[in-house]
Amino acid sequence: MIIQVLNGLVYGGMLYILSVGLVLLFGLRRVVNFAHGGLFMLGAYAGYAASMQFGFWGGVVFSVVALAVLGALLDRLVFRPLQNVDHMITVLVTYGLLLVFEDFVHTVWGADLISVRVPALLAGTIGIGDTQFPVYRLVVIAVAIAVALGLSAWLHFSRAGLYVRASSVDSLTTAMQGVDTERLSIGVVALGTALAGLSGVVAAPLIALSPSMGSSILIESFIVVVTGGLGSFVGAFIAAIVIGQVHNFGVVYLPNVSSMLPLLLMVGVLIWRPTGLARTQS
Repeated sequence: MIIQVLNGLVYGGMLYILSVGLVLLFGLRRVVNFAHGGLFMLGAYAGYAASMQFGFWGGVVFSVVALAVLGALLDRLVFRPLQNVDHMITVLVTYGLLLVFEDFVHTVWGADLISVRVPALLAGTIGIGDTQFPVYRLVVIAVAIAVALGLSAWLHFSRAGLYVRASSVDSLTTAMQGVDTERLSIGVVALGTALAGLSGVVAAPLIALSPSMGSSILIESFIVVVTGGLGSFVGAFIAAIVIGQVHNFGVVYLPNVSSMLPLLLMVGVLIWRPTGLARTQS
């Protein structure tokens, strides 16, 4: 049982790192980014390509930096112009970006599945009860916790975090107080896309890389954001952990309906509390 719980935490941790980028983007730009799964995929492939030259850890750094730069460009060219347009146009444009990213990866790396090796330093196992559990999976859980604690500390104990929270509530009033909200938004979007890249490269040794990997995880990342409450970091963390457990136990015990369980959980939460688990950004 404890192994199943840990595997659920691993999946939930990956979902959180990916989903929190959606929360950042929506909080500042009010844009629902359907290309976010594509950024997850690009992060995984960028990390894989860089790791061939610089090793796994070099691939992690390269992926995070490259996706941050891409996020800043996307904010200038796509997300900022979409900020005040009809939501349907936003969905069509960002989904189109996802298709572009998938075609790019398909052209460069092909459609064959690619496996990424766990770094040698983390390739062992550790005894938990009567079974062995991979060290790398524990590291994934630790990374998710570190991201959650780091974001919380940044938002609550730094001046930039104060500006982010204020701008997410009322960007106009925040700008009138002298805060450069446009520059702030670029930085926050870059952070969100960097986290998408981090989630992709961290997940790479656990799942096979393919051009469709972004589309498959995108739905559950949106389920996390909606279930947790739009704009809530705490809600996203709680929802990701719960959905990770639901997904993992569903695959083991109810494989025929496992893909529906996170959606059913979201529906149940929204019936009980339409604003999600958390009502405001936290």
